[in-house]
Amino acid sequence: MDKNNYILSYYQQINDGQIVVGQWVSLFYERIITGIEDKTYVFNQQKANRAIKFIETFCRHNKGKLAPKPFKLSLWEKAFISCLFGIVDKKGKRQFREVALFVGRKCGKTLIAAAIMAYVTYVDGEFGSEIYCVAPKLDQADLVYSAFEFTKDKNPDLAKRTRKRKNDYIIDSTNTTVKKIAFNEKKADGYSPMLTVADEMSSWPAERGLKQWEVMTSGTGSRSEPITLAISSGGYVNDGIYDELFKRGTRFLKGEGADQRLLPLFYTIDDIEKWDDVNELRKSLPGLGESVPIQFILDEINVARDSLSKKTEFLCKYCNLKQNSSQAWLDTKTIGKCFGDHLELEDFRSSYCVAGIDLSQTTDLTAATIIIEKGGELYVFAKFWLPAEKIDDAIAKDGVPYNLYIKRGLLEPSGDNFIDYHDCYQWLVDMIEKYEILPLKVGYDRYSAQYLVQDLKTYGFQTDDVYQGDNLWGVLQEMEGLFKDGIVHMGDNDLLKIHLLNSAIKMNAERGRGRLIKLSPKDHIDGCAALSDAFCVRQKWFNEIGDRLANRD
Repeated sequence: MDKNNYILSYYQQINDGQIVVGQWVSLFYERIITGIEDKTYVFNQQKANRAIKFIETFCRHNKGKLAPKPFKLSLWEKAFISCLFGIVDKKGKRQFREVALFVGRKCGKTLIAAAIMAYVTYVDGEFGSEIYCVAPKLDQADLVYSAFEFTKDKNPDLAKRTRKRKNDYIIDSTNTTVKKIAFNEKKADGYSPMLTVADEMSSWPAERGLKQWEVMTSGTGSRSEPITLAISSGGYVNDGIYDELFKRGTRFLKGEGADQRLLPLFYTIDDIEKWDDVNELRKSLPGLGESVPIQFILDEINVARDSLSKKTEFLCKYCNLKQNSSQAWLDTKTIGKCFGDHLELEDFRSSYCVAGIDLSQTTDLTAATIIIEKGGELYVFAKFWLPAEKIDDAIAKDGVPYNLYIKRGLLEPSGDNFIDYHDCYQWLVDMIEKYEILPLKVGYDRYSAQYLVQDLKTYGFQTDDVYQGDNLWGVLQEMEGLFKDGIVHMGDNDLLKIHLLNSAIKMNAERGRGRLIKLSPKDHIDGCAALSDAFCVRQKWFNEIGDRLANRD
């Protein structure tokens, strides 16, 4: 690789400890470098460096003490631009079509977005390109748009090619238009964007923002190399497009390869306890000491220490931690450690265990799990149920071969149109009566059907209700540690594996705690929830039942 390969240079300095980045940035560049080496990605250095040269030649600072000087890119910015324009597919077209650049305040994300706009507008677009700056309100969309205008105005060669119209600019030679727009999800159906810049995604209203993003991305179908670029620092809006991109991005970074067209670059701190540590803040502020003066950040830290509201703002905007951010939980390598050869209940006859139940809705999946310790290792068995008349619909809706899981004994039909919770009860009874496997505690979601809980108690089970909130954060952390240590074994239960892969964590930055959620609304995590219930009662009652759970001969 050439010395001007800024991706490699940045990656090497990260690995050498010369540059401090957070977990997500480290995972991203590790994935990029590995992909180039194993030919998953093709790197066209000429395309990457052409974009960098254009930006540093034509683009200008439009605010601050550096205005109107040329924009000189830092190494992290060169690496990012190289990934965006230099990583191509087998046909030589840009690999990444959706881009999420989430970075702390004052690190120049507006300027870099405007520079990308200028490059696509004047060099790397196609005939009839449509370039949009979009935000909930027109004045918000103007931030990047005005930075683009400034660059255009300060370069006579660009200005003379550009004609101002009432509501946009047009470059007649390529029939390219550049326009700022406020949210209008209905009218946006007529757009065909080559490039969309979406500013401050974390403040976009949830439902409208998701729709706006969808219409802008779906409108790119006729383009050969479109880009939909989201730039943002942390914020407060829940369940919007920021959360969606963060979940998708972290899932990709943790090893799920389905989202190959998304470029997720998330500069965030890793340890919320170190929110006021300048070295930790280098992870969320790659411009610290350059575009972001260190003394300025020290002054902001002092203000934040004296005010809860100011601290919350600091966590969002400088630590780049959204107050309730959602991210993928376990990486595929960690999950993969837990699965292998088939497990037989008969091999664990006459054992103690703990159990967990997630009843979900009466028309949806229900799951139950048990955890058995043997020789210091933990073995998990899981069972699932679906209403018999809902199975075909569930296969079509979820894209999961439930019929095959029925044949393998992992899933059973239960009732016709509603779950018969007696089946779940009977599975636990069978543990005792068929295999002499005794659950010492049964954890259940506190919103479970009370008649099932009463039946369990009547039989003699010791039950405990579990609230699936952030109070389970300690349990989830313990589970992750045990999974990574490779001492949890789940056999060949592929359905449980899917539920683990579908699991995400919603973090509360202020509390420093997370809770289990789905990666996307259509996903199922019932098996993971049931497993966390079992781990919860195992942890909660360990002092009382730990010796028996060890199943020592």
